[in-house]
Amino acid sequence: MTTILLKNGRLIDPSQQLDRVTNVLLKDEIVASLDAQETYADLVIDVTGKIIAPGLIDMHVQLREPGWEEDETIASGAAAAIAGGFTSIACIPNTEPPLDSPASIEYVRHKAARADKCNVFVIACASSGRKGEQLSEIGTLVEAGAVGFSDASRAITNPELLRRALEYTQMFDKPVLNRPELIELTHNGVMHDGMVSLVLGLAPIPAAAEDVMAARDICLCETTGGRLHLMSVSSSGTVEILRRAKARGVRTTAEIHPCNFSLTDEALREFDPNCKVNPPLRSADHVAACIAGLKDGTIDVISSGHAPRASQKKMHEMTDAPFGMVSLETTLGLTATKLVQPGHLTWSQAIDKLSTTPARILGVPKGTLMVGADADVTIIDPDLPWTVDTSQFASRSSNCPFDGWKLIGKATNVIVGGVVKL
Repeated sequence: MTTILLKNGRLIDPSQQLDRVTNVLLKDEIVASLDAQETYADLVIDVTGKIIAPGLIDMHVQLREPGWEEDETIASGAAAAIAGGFTSIACIPNTEPPLDSPASIEYVRHKAARADKCNVFVIACASSGRKGEQLSEIGTLVEAGAVGFSDASRAITNPELLRRALEYTQMFDKPVLNRPELIELTHNGVMHDGMVSLVLGLAPIPAAAEDVMAARDICLCETTGGRLHLMSVSSSGTVEILRRAKARGVRTTAEIHPCNFSLTDEALREFDPNCKVNPPLRSADHVAACIAGLKDGTIDVISSGHAPRASQKKMHEMTDAPFGMVSLETTLGLTATKLVQPGHLTWSQAIDKLSTTPARILGVPKGTLMVGADADVTIIDPDLPWTVDTSQFASRSSNCPFDGWKLIGKATNVIVGGVVKL
């Protein structure tokens, strides 16, 4: 039996509404005690002044393997997750071939097990081949281990397909994750539609493209009673639509990426292709609305939206460079610096959005430090200053506009299943 004593830390566990200084004892793969009196353990980690949190969970990660290994592999993505403080990630199915078969899910799970870093869950394709034409074999994919269904960065534009997906997944209590984007309004767009895009002469992506699709998706969710999770929310209109839906009791949740509460479209004045993301960096009023949505619970989850792209792919002009930004290793620091430090969120609220709520949405037995739960723990130093250095990233890619930024708050220890990974 292996024991780990986390000594004198501030335990914050939103699943149990706990926030107190105590000792936490881990035995083998489970949480054994939250108020341990033992002075002996195989490993004692003094976490005085640090936060003991349930292992962080990122429910929106692109791992790019199979098919795009020049961007990321399952092993390098899992290593980046550990470096960023995440004990579990869920990968979306925009691989080549897409994750739409039991064999492809087994492939990811096998590679993740070989990497032996963090837990890797699979979000399978909602439609066969991500073509948006035919519903995937939902039941078979659930049996293979899928925890949710999505066509990843490609919005499910066919309303009949989304309606059937929302109905069918209820049989398995699985969520459908959809990107709210009306592609007829975003075609060839590069950045947020506003004064900056007008000045720079770059093709715009209007916020209405997100708002219209979000409203449609929520309407179908309300009609069917299914479970809808809106990915990559970024506009004030969508936040308000979500707020009203939640007030009516619609079973919808939503996530935001750190870049969409940390940067505005002003960042594109430098013509840095690493700032080209979709949804785009919005104007300050949209960012303020999103932060308000995080504060009042309209936006449930903070996910990285990790989208690695090899350096050579980003070495193009803005119009030709692909969308995407790596963010597994900066999500916690940006959350602490941009949301907790200014007082927008408490640490308990932040951890809830980074761990407990993602676990609940995905239906995985994580996101808690209840006695008997899996010993997945993230130790956070909330006052640790550090500087983002993309050359030190564990990710295979470094397409990140935060290089050189000074952040406060970082994971210092990561334990997965009772094994110290960081």
